[in-house]
Amino acid sequence: MWMIYAFGAALFAGLTSILAKIGIQRTDSNLATALRTGIVVIFAWAIVFAGNLQTNLFDISSKSLFYLVLSGLTTGASWIFYFRALQLGNVNVVVPIDKSSTIMTMLFAIILLGEPVTLLKIISMALIGIGTYMMIQRKQDAGQSSDKSGKWVWYAVLSALFAAITAILGKVGIEDVDSNLGTAIRTIVVLIMAWLIVFATKKQGGIKEIDKKSWIFLTLSGLATGMSWLLYFKALQEGPASIVVPIDKLSILVTIIFAYIVFKEKLSMKAFVGLLLLVGGTFMLLL
Repeated sequence: MWMIYAFGAALFAGLTSILAKIGIQRTDSNLATALRTGIVVIFAWAIVFAGNLQTNLFDISSKSLFYLVLSGLTTGASWIFYFRALQLGNVNVVVPIDKSSTIMTMLFAIILLGEPVTLLKIISMALIGIGTYMMIQRKQDAGQSSDKSGKWVWYAVLSALFAAITAILGKVGIEDVDSNLGTAIRTIVVLIMAWLIVFATKKQGGIKEIDKKSWIFLTLSGLATGMSWLLYFKALQEGPASIVVPIDKLSILVTIIFAYIVFKEKLSMKAFVGLLLLVGGTFMLLL
């Protein structure tokens, strides 16, 4: 069942990137992240109260709470860097860099969680790594970046690093906690972090300048994120992190398809081969 949850998470995560890209075109990325997180918080806690899970709050151990808070902080950092990169660069290239967190997560899961190492897993990691690299190279070859300094690359890399750390911390934090309740707690931490950054950078006044279209797509991206999170951490709770995370990263397929339809972003032959390697390596993990 956890595989179904993981594939569902991938679908909604893919939609999130496209909806968010549209929503932040005229909005500061930090402010947009804070607003989207507010939508996720409402959605996540509505699920908690619908299932009467709030009664389990006082049963959470200090260890689980500690790791949930840490995973919330790393999630917030990952989001802030990711949506800044998404605002500056093309979806087709920012997303593959962000998805390179797959390899980091698999390594962390093997080293820190003691998940088994197999030849098939090593081959899969190699394919995913080569495929990701080939897709990243496309931006440099095409020279289409809207940020001439190349800062978007570093934002995307930092997003990937914090996303990998989040998966491990989240795995530990929800071992003895209902995944929906754990997700709701983490969103509170992300919300606080996101708004602290908004006020620190004095971007809160930008709310008045957000147009109706941006509000609609920020709200939709928040709902998609909420669904993705709920399914992702349910899968992470029941399945091995070294497999759940790569499946979730198949959201890149959804993102690329919609990036072509919505933004007319096309893949070069090199990037397309890289995508095939990335997807092939991910599916090998399911054997």
